[in-house]
Amino acid sequence: MVIPSLDEAPSIAGAVASAVRDGVDVIVVDGGSRDGTAARAVAAGARVIAAPPGRARQLATGVDASDGDVLLFLHADTRLPPDYFAAVAEALRDPRVVAGAFRLAFDRSSPALRVVEWGARLRVALLGLPYGDQALFVRRSALDAVGGVPQSRIMEDLDLVAALRRVGRIAIRREVAVTSARRYVAGGVWRTMGSHWVAAAAWALGVDRDRIAGWLGR
Repeated sequence: MVIPSLDEAPSIAGAVASAVRDGVDVIVVDGGSRDGTAARAVAAGARVIAAPPGRARQLATGVDASDGDVLLFLHADTRLPPDYFAAVAEALRDPRVVAGAFRLAFDRSSPALRVVEWGARLRVALLGLPYGDQALFVRRSALDAVGGVPQSRIMEDLDLVAALRRVGRIAIRREVAVTSARRYVAGGVWRTMGSHWVAAAAWALGVDRDRIAGWLGR
């Protein structure tokens, strides 16, 4: 289990607590938090290591620090379903499945956020592209086969899923990973949703990542 973090003190304990199970090595890869994130992660049961900031770099550092045959990448503001361990094991019983993800839900409810959730289900159904906030899990053998976590400035989750689809199937579980709606609320739900769809379209068209990052203000 690899959880990249940067100043996630309000949410990190919840993410770690949702992941802690016997036999699961929960690794928080911190990118230099100054708000006590690391201490809260340790208190919740995680092993914390440091890495330069940048989600792709932090994920790769966590992969190197783990010796598990299956890796799960969890956002610091996302909580796994209670039965996630069994769900992952069930998905990977099919040898054709190399990776998977959960359904997306937000931690608060509004008509606009329900539309975003519906859009995520539609994207997965039509394009087979789950995002990182859906808690991607992957066989280490498949991750090694595609060269590890793509070292992209942004949208490394889509790069990884696209690479994995070339070596096997991606399973989408019915169980729900609950993620924070804070970024949608702060930026405006419709505006944020629109920018994400535009960014995804630009990614599909091969637009330069620095340009996409500029559009997203990152």
